[in-house]
Amino acid sequence: MSAGAPARTHPDPTLTSLDIGHPVYAAILDPKTAFWALVDKGRVADTLAGGALRDAYRRHADACGRELHALRFELKPSGVYLNPTERCNLNCRYCYLPEAQRRSGGHMSADQLLASLGRLRDYFRSIMPQGRKARAIFHGAEPLMNRDAVFAAIEAFAGDFIFGVQTNGTLLDEAAVRFLTARNVSIGLSLDGPCADVTDATRRTWSGRSVHDRVLGAMSRLRGYDAWSVITTCTIENLPHLSAMVELFHAREVPTCMLNAVRCTLSGARAIRPDDRAMARAFFAALDRTHELYRESGRKLVVANFANILIAIRAPTARRLMCDISPCGAGRAFFALSADGSLYPCSEFIGLPRFDGGHLLADGGVEAALASDAFNAVSGRNVDTFSPCGECAIRHFCGSPCPAEAHEMGGRMGNTGAFCEFYREQVKYALRLIADGEADDYLWDGWDEGTETLFDLAH
Repeated sequence: MSAGAPARTHPDPTLTSLDIGHPVYAAILDPKTAFWALVDKGRVADTLAGGALRDAYRRHADACGRELHALRFELKPSGVYLNPTERCNLNCRYCYLPEAQRRSGGHMSADQLLASLGRLRDYFRSIMPQGRKARAIFHGAEPLMNRDAVFAAIEAFAGDFIFGVQTNGTLLDEAAVRFLTARNVSIGLSLDGPCADVTDATRRTWSGRSVHDRVLGAMSRLRGYDAWSVITTCTIENLPHLSAMVELFHAREVPTCMLNAVRCTLSGARAIRPDDRAMARAFFAALDRTHELYRESGRKLVVANFANILIAIRAPTARRLMCDISPCGAGRAFFALSADGSLYPCSEFIGLPRFDGGHLLADGGVEAALASDAFNAVSGRNVDTFSPCGECAIRHFCGSPCPAEAHEMGGRMGNTGAFCEFYREQVKYALRLIADGEADDYLWDGWDEGTETLFDLAH
């Protein structure tokens, strides 16, 4: 399938099998349309040769292809990541932003931030359905280093955007929590260990001081608020502690967490990158532990990045994150505004000048950025067109993330990201949960409201 071309049903559809490591079931998939089914392992050959499943596939392949095509090539932006400062009060070993920016970079002035949000509001109003608000997430470096400007912007544009703040949590004092929670702002924190020694291995202040207890204090202040989450970046330093990590989150009533494999865009992150197999073992053990805790307590701790893989399989267009589809969401579903007013496909690219799509207020705005070579290099990355992704059965459940990582590690967009085998194993784990009827235990309650079942055949 060429980029941008709608999928079509072939007279002899190409279905393939995948061993998912389940004692009873295997998966049958069409890689081009993301159509899949689980079948008895002893009946794979018969199923591929013909029968009810193959006939059903022929009836539904066009609809599956159209849905996937729309998700991959027809989205318009509905969100923006706002980076109101280049500075951070921490020096995390894996940060994707250059050290010089984080140490002594500039703030965006309050006036410029307000003017930028006004321009962004007008842009989103021009492309989004009436009454629907775009999401605006204040993002890293550390947005609360420029707190006065951020809070002024939230106050001024509360009626125009759904706001969020992604923060390291160290500056989230009582006053900040009161301001943000009173305005229903979603809040994301970061914590990398269940104890200070583990956290401190990757996340410290510039002077080397621990921030572990300060983040725990922020978590305590947020307890009982619905719209908050915690990100753990998985590295060789905390991999043995992921199960303890989710135990801590569950005990502190964290509604949602993310266990993100470290992004290897810059060299510092690559030095602490886990092996794929070790990452999979620790990650699945942590997921298993969340399930045990749910069974014991009746309260879920959703691991959002894995939940998104599950949803991508069961209802592709219902997914909440856009990293595990190709092209990814960067420059399509969202984009990023840097502290100097430039537009980038995603915050992950802000330290890479060649991906600067132009200034929001001076160079033609969002429309010009979306059409720029810088953005097209990212939004044109298509797993159908390069190996080994183009031959992979699960490529549309994975998306070969991340473009910034792939480009910086391999020198071109036509490379896999850093964790190809890990993502493949994630999909198999998800399919095993579906086979065992346990998938909903790992998802938000009501995740499927508004979805429509296209195909359901007991086989």
